[in-house]
Amino acid sequence: MQIKKISAFSLFWLIPSLYAVSAQQQKIVERNDTLSAYKPEALFSPVFYTSSGNERNAPDGAPGAAYWQNRCNYHIKAALDTAQNTLTAYEYITYINNSPDSLSYVWLQLDQNTYRADARSNFNTNSTPGEHTRGYTLDSVFIQNKNGLEKAEYLITDTRMQLRLRHVIPPKGGRLKIFIRYQYTIPAAFGGRTDYVKTKNGKIFEIAQWFPRMCVYDAGTGWNTLPFLGVGEFYLEYGDIDYQVTAPWNMILAGSGELMNPKEVLTAQQISRLDKAANSDHTMMIRSPEELGNPKSRPKQKGNLTWHFRMFNTRDVAFGASSAYIWDAAAVRLPEGKKCMAMSVYPVESMGAEAWGRATEYLKASLEYFSRQWFVYPYPVAVNQAGAAGGMEYPGIVFDGWLDKGKDLYAVTAHEIGHNWFPMIVGSDERRFPWMDEGFNTFIDVYASDDFQHGEYGPKRDPEYAANGGNPAQEILPILSDRHAPVITTTADAVDETYRHPVIYFKTAFGLVLLREQILGRERFDYAFKTYIRAWAYRHPGPDDFFRCMENASGENLSWFWREWFYHNWEFDIAIADAKYTSNDYAQGVDIHLINKKQMAFPCTLELRFKNGTNRRMTIPVESWNRRKEIHFHSELSSPLEKIILDPDAALPDGNRENNVLQMAQRGSAVLN
Repeated sequence: MQIKKISAFSLFWLIPSLYAVSAQQQKIVERNDTLSAYKPEALFSPVFYTSSGNERNAPDGAPGAAYWQNRCNYHIKAALDTAQNTLTAYEYITYINNSPDSLSYVWLQLDQNTYRADARSNFNTNSTPGEHTRGYTLDSVFIQNKNGLEKAEYLITDTRMQLRLRHVIPPKGGRLKIFIRYQYTIPAAFGGRTDYVKTKNGKIFEIAQWFPRMCVYDAGTGWNTLPFLGVGEFYLEYGDIDYQVTAPWNMILAGSGELMNPKEVLTAQQISRLDKAANSDHTMMIRSPEELGNPKSRPKQKGNLTWHFRMFNTRDVAFGASSAYIWDAAAVRLPEGKKCMAMSVYPVESMGAEAWGRATEYLKASLEYFSRQWFVYPYPVAVNQAGAAGGMEYPGIVFDGWLDKGKDLYAVTAHEIGHNWFPMIVGSDERRFPWMDEGFNTFIDVYASDDFQHGEYGPKRDPEYAANGGNPAQEILPILSDRHAPVITTTADAVDETYRHPVIYFKTAFGLVLLREQILGRERFDYAFKTYIRAWAYRHPGPDDFFRCMENASGENLSWFWREWFYHNWEFDIAIADAKYTSNDYAQGVDIHLINKKQMAFPCTLELRFKNGTNRRMTIPVESWNRRKEIHFHSELSSPLEKIILDPDAALPDGNRENNVLQMAQRGSAVLN
């Protein structure tokens, strides 16, 4: 989902003085344990995991030999009424029970019910929408048994529906077939993720969460039936989805998956243009602005057309529909000689080289980078659709803001299509663990922004970061010190909007940057992160699976980091307490005293700057704080020191940088700057 800005915090950045002054003697930290709140036993407690690895979830973080996961396939035939703003559909679900359990009932998600006046979601925030719909109207619900179809016994509770079965679904491959006829009114812009908006040349419909979908049954929770409250997103089973949508003849539909009947819904010229675009690195027009309103740009000039799409091994599908679409496309070059297509559809209001004229370029570059860096994009098409949703992701299609331009359009495009890796490919539970979705995706965005056109829009920072020199290690400080801020592992709907972006998106992403750049290093991190993606592609990992996988593949015990960053709101302040030349003679080296004043710890760089203009760096490993609040060590010197600096690159979230620099006087005593 699109990143929202957080409020700016005022921070002070104090530049170290180059010279010692007598008043600064007062800043010297006394060697006294009472000045430190650090408790090593809390950070380095030997017990982190609450359960052992097992045959389903292996101890190394991979799916175990007995891992199972249920599956569901969908066939849907829908009709879009653009005058009444309604969708009517018939859905056929094949649910496959791969679990070791017999199931006497199943649960489905009915997301459209979140727009009802009596929906629970209206009470999850301090504001209640002024508009509502009636949600789903179910015309019929049948299940198939040995004797044919029978009416299903069901109960609807808010955004969930329970089907109570007369015959259990057998374990390890048993199947249930469900048939549902339904309809609903499409919400206008208040729909947020699914809506319609009027433009100069017609309405744009963004159709998502548009069919009853099976809830996930897994080994961790059983049936995952958390209601859809609006903030918490989705947790869905994988399967094949075949869907058809009938709409007025003058509309273009752009949907998840592959268009199966182009000759029925496109002109010969449009098919030819698509063929050329499939091999072009430059964006090519499929339907130009000049062709809008021209009946010849459609294969028929009255009635309706039925668009047929199909997508394999996906957890969801969505589509956009409009008579106002301009349509362009380009080829996406994937690793190992593979290809797919990037497409954008948008109205004339979105045109321009500084706006949606570059949307496909942004989409193509993002797909190529994420595929090259992490995991190859698996679907034949990716679509960027302009509309009112302003930033929402579904497999193979994203809904981005139709009035976005430049850096904002690039950022939202890269972020939303990045969700195809998390959680569309790596299928985590967004409702219970939003950080494994938004946080991971924000993390990979950081590097994609640096890569795009040699950093044209990089580095990826919110506007507030610029006020702090663009340094996320400083921007995170107010969150770490906020006693009211939730921890990263809080469920999505329990996070107040004030903290949703700072904690779920930013703190998670910056934590992974720290893990990659400061703790593991790029080579070890990248290998472990790719191992995690490959292991859990099209599966359902939980937090422990990620933590175990990163530890095992990198060869590092990281329980201290998971504990301090993900499960607590602790602070970090490492200080130089004192430094003296041994026997007051630099030729005998320097004795350095460091103290950890807060509850977090990190490996840290210590830089010795010499008066001759040279410098030397050393790493203080995190194990230094395994059992002590303060450490003393000796370093040999080749010439007199000018100063000693902790974390010279300001890469760590140190809450007090005043005590990170110590100026050496001529005779070897020292003062903090």
